[in-house]
Amino acid sequence: MTEIAPELLAHVQGGITSLCRAWDITRADGEVMGFTDHDQTLTFDDISYRADTGLSAMALQQTTGLSVDNTEALGALRDSAIREEDIEAGRYDNAEIRAWLVNWSDVSERHLLFRGTIGEMRRANGAFEAELRGLTQVLNLPIGRVYQKPCSAVLGDTRCRFDLDEPGFFESRSADQIENRRVFRFDGLTGYADNWFQHGRLIVQSGAAKGLSGMIKRDRQDEGTRVIELWHPIRAGLVPGDTLRIEAGCDKRFPTCRHKFDNLLNFQGFPDIPGDDWSIIDPSRTGSATGGSRRS
Repeated sequence: MTEIAPELLAHVQGGITSLCRAWDITRADGEVMGFTDHDQTLTFDDISYRADTGLSAMALQQTTGLSVDNTEALGALRDSAIREEDIEAGRYDNAEIRAWLVNWSDVSERHLLFRGTIGEMRRANGAFEAELRGLTQVLNLPIGRVYQKPCSAVLGDTRCRFDLDEPGFFESRSADQIENRRVFRFDGLTGYADNWFQHGRLIVQSGAAKGLSGMIKRDRQDEGTRVIELWHPIRAGLVPGDTLRIEAGCDKRFPTCRHKFDNLLNFQGFPDIPGDDWSIIDPSRTGSATGGSRRS
């Protein structure tokens, strides 16, 4: 991290210190939360670091080079702080976290000890334990272009460039019936071709599960009712009045990109690449060795 500030260094070298630790968490939904192991709440960078959460830290391991810095944080599950249902819903998955060393008598004297993301979270007996991973963790992710027949882009991302807010490619309404937080039934949802939403997304826009989403496994008609089934249940409570957004799906095939989305120029696959059987195919029996089509 950055070099320690001279004012904080002088305070530490003075012999008698007033130091504590503080953490702030920024979730994917934009929620920002602050915690400290001091006995009073601290405020800096427009964030209140609360003292009543029972949060504490374990040893911080930091190395030079590209090794991943890591540490852990421990705390109590509280309705006013970190709730068990939010962990279960995945709201803290990959959340950004910063850890500070702070002079609680003058919070302008502080040092950023750690910055990274939340990895695995474990909970039991009313408490939680969170693994914190450093910024170099992202270097462990594979990158590079994959040469394959299907498109490698995600529908609507910067490579695909398709606008999913186009009329006819999304629907926003509440479900009439919800089964096991995974099967959603919509009465009167017409005007879309069969399997139009298959491979798409369902996003919860209101209610206890607001901000959560799931991938659509099946899209079918059942006696006038549109049935949307997800691969996995939404990890929070849902009721029929909650607003849901369902988006058209893409199976990554060349004809789908061309005819369904009219987005052929942004297709990120290689539809004419030879298959795995090309290297073991039998020699042509026509006697022609011109390099032309085998179908002649």
